[in-house]
Amino acid sequence: MPVSKKNIYRPLAIVPVIMIVGLLAWLLLVIFEGEKPLVALEPMPEYLAKEQTFTIKLRDSKRGLKRLRVSYNQGGRDVILLEKEFPFDGLLNRQGVHQFEQTVTMDPVSLRLAQGRVDLNVQAWDYSRRGGGDGNMSLVYHKMTVDTLPPSIRTVTRMHNINIGGTGLVVYRTSSDTVKSGVYVEDLFFPGFPLDNENRKGLYVTYIAVPYHSSLDPKIYLWAQDGAENTSTSTFYFHVRRRLFQNEKMTITDRFLERILPYFSFYETDPELTNIERYVKINNDLRVEDDERFALISKETSPQRLWEGPWIRLKNAATMAKFGNQRSYYYKGEKIDEQVHLGIDLASLPNSPVQAANNGRVLFAERNGIYGLTVIIDHGQGLSSLYGHLSNISVTPDQHVKKGEIIGSTGQTGLAGGDHLHFAVMVNGVFVDPIEWWDSHWIKDNITKKLELLDQQ
Repeated sequence: MPVSKKNIYRPLAIVPVIMIVGLLAWLLLVIFEGEKPLVALEPMPEYLAKEQTFTIKLRDSKRGLKRLRVSYNQGGRDVILLEKEFPFDGLLNRQGVHQFEQTVTMDPVSLRLAQGRVDLNVQAWDYSRRGGGDGNMSLVYHKMTVDTLPPSIRTVTRMHNINIGGTGLVVYRTSSDTVKSGVYVEDLFFPGFPLDNENRKGLYVTYIAVPYHSSLDPKIYLWAQDGAENTSTSTFYFHVRRRLFQNEKMTITDRFLERILPYFSFYETDPELTNIERYVKINNDLRVEDDERFALISKETSPQRLWEGPWIRLKNAATMAKFGNQRSYYYKGEKIDEQVHLGIDLASLPNSPVQAANNGRVLFAERNGIYGLTVIIDHGQGLSSLYGHLSNISVTPDQHVKKGEIIGSTGQTGLAGGDHLHFAVMVNGVFVDPIEWWDSHWIKDNITKKLELLDQQ
């Protein structure tokens, strides 16, 4: 039976219809696409304490961006910071805006924002026909706390008489929103530690140091910061006493160099240097590295006071060098170097037992640069003691020691000219004169009496 031409071409006629339907379906999927714009907001701070600039980044790879609205809401009041319309450009908005970046600034003072919560809202729409033609919408909101009020801080102790190169104690009170506080001596910061006694809530104690090179009128003040990074400062009465330091002449011999330089084989120097040049480099560069390391180590301190009463001095020992001595080094009659001695050298019999000056926790117990075998003990609240040039060490890091407990023996490791103990005290990494801490009267007048008076207030 012959086949009709009409039946043959009928399937061919359906093809354009399918193509048209497919095209329409594709157009509908494109026009009514459901992918929301991508919105990024940076930064996202917890507090709004001062003028803050926010960066807003938008992206929509399909229909493109249509509208941006940035506002803040506080107490039910919605205030627009930025509104922007993006033009529709080209077929299906191919030439429209698909990426956009904008900054907005919020100043809590000029905006007259109240203290407390404020929400920053970022809304972005695209050119999709979804949502009744409004398009897909993305919302990013960030909750912040407006806090423009600085914390309060004031001293409680009254008398602050401090020697050049010495230590002082300051007790102060801060407001409850304070998260960090302490005392600045010029550019040196000495953190405060809370006094946890029931009668001393809200009180902080800090030990401060006036370095040996300070003037008689250094800038000393209290400093506090809250969670919003608002800061406040406060001055208080203090008196810095003049202190004169002795000059000391150090003679370096070839015999001394031949004895001590092999100890420093670990410290790489230019092989072309002479022995005396190598010594000067060690005495300068390695000394700086050691002191910087000690400063960092000593900051690993307990927030509680660990020490009690006068500190112990090496038994039956003569003082060979004092704190703050201005040392001039000579080699074959020529001056080759200058340094400041930041401890006290004590000499007794060779390999004499060395006691912990007071209760504390061992922070460091190993060889270290010019100080040789060294022990550092934390006594809490930023106070630490150092024992250098030891011949042996009998304690380990993190070990708790009692006042008078043997921690090692005197020796001549490092840059020591003979068997002795280099004893030093640090306040938050700053070397101070140890002689004050051996003096029971000084401790009573400058430390314990102040703390005892707090219980009577």
